[in-house]
Amino acid sequence: MTGRVIKSTGSWYRVQLHDGPSVDARLRGSMRLQGSRATNPVAVGDFVELEPESEGRYAISNVLERKNHLIRRSVNLSKKTQVIAANIDQAILICTIAEPKTLLGFMDRFLASAEAYGIPALLVFNKMDAYGPNEMEELTYREAAYGRAGYPCMRVSAQSGEGIDALRDVLKDQVSLFSGHSGVGKSTLANALQRGLDLKTGAISSAHGQGQHTTTFAEMHPLDFGGYLIDTPGIRGFGLVNMEKDQVSHYFPEIFALSESCKYHNCTHVDEPNCAVISAYEAHEVAPSRYENYVRMLHGDEGDDPYRHAESKIE
Repeated sequence: MTGRVIKSTGSWYRVQLHDGPSVDARLRGSMRLQGSRATNPVAVGDFVELEPESEGRYAISNVLERKNHLIRRSVNLSKKTQVIAANIDQAILICTIAEPKTLLGFMDRFLASAEAYGIPALLVFNKMDAYGPNEMEELTYREAAYGRAGYPCMRVSAQSGEGIDALRDVLKDQVSLFSGHSGVGKSTLANALQRGLDLKTGAISSAHGQGQHTTTFAEMHPLDFGGYLIDTPGIRGFGLVNMEKDQVSHYFPEIFALSESCKYHNCTHVDEPNCAVISAYEAHEVAPSRYENYVRMLHGDEGDDPYRHAESKIE
């Protein structure tokens, strides 16, 4: 018997059977002992094999081969990893310019991880109804920076309805992951996209300007216009996993494209002579924040600097 995991609570899973109802299942004990460094060997989106147990419950006996998955390390010193979701068609990062402010380092690490695992990504800037001139200036920079890197950018507002129809078109017939900091409005957006979903939403903390966790567990929701939406708990940090130093530049598309013009084939784009990437950075043809975050990731620094480039232009 096979099915797809549509909800994970950490100890129990909800599995949608093929051509059948959804059932509760637990992870077979032997699967927990297979040496995985992941805190969750089974993730939302996984296709699994089940064996019946008593009282209509089932045990997950095997996870079928994944098309892809998105994985992160939750803290810098942790050796454990978390699989956010599996078998995804696209990863959508929900971003906000204020209350809370989505950190650029977080954005770049998320996008680099999506690149590493072969998952197309796009950026959705939410809460457009709340931005003044300063926020719009920063938004313009971010759209230019990530547009130059090849990432589609969308403007939406769950409150006003701006961009909701366009986002539905993007989600149609796709398995889409929603991720982002707590408070960026993932659940509110999901409710606006799918009538009757009624996911719990929360307010922003006035003390810290950060969101409160409202989504506790990842869950996959069917969309009546086609496709599935995976709503995930808000995350503060996005630690990188299994990224070799000489591969980091491969996960920044605009840097990788320029690297063919460097003098040395093994150029790190930090201090080598005749480096096409450094030349483009100095000419503002590569977004300063993107290049600087690349260098920080290259050196293993996964912290977030305050945004310093609102006044920068990209030629």
